[in-house]
Amino acid sequence: MLRLYLIGISILAIAIAANILTSKAGIASWYDFLKLFAEKGTNVFAQFRLVDYFWLLIAYPMVLALGYKLGDWLYHVLLPSGNT
Repeated sequence: MLRLYLIGISILAIAIAANILTSKAGIASWYDFLKLFAEKGTNVFAQFRLVDYFWLLIAYPMVLALGYKLGDWLYHVLLPSGNT
């Protein structure tokens, strides 16, 4: 259970940091996408840039996967016996 908790906290921390950095860089987040989708419907797809799509569909999931790896690594560092 501790392993899952550490993984969850790591993913959350990475997601928060990624959202802050992309906001400062002017790259759209899922929050931006959903907000515009609610306002404009399917017309929102034409308003996003290639970098926004790359971030949302490729890079962001990979960054969250790094959060998983970080949490798993932390678990094994804190409890080297590997008890799950």
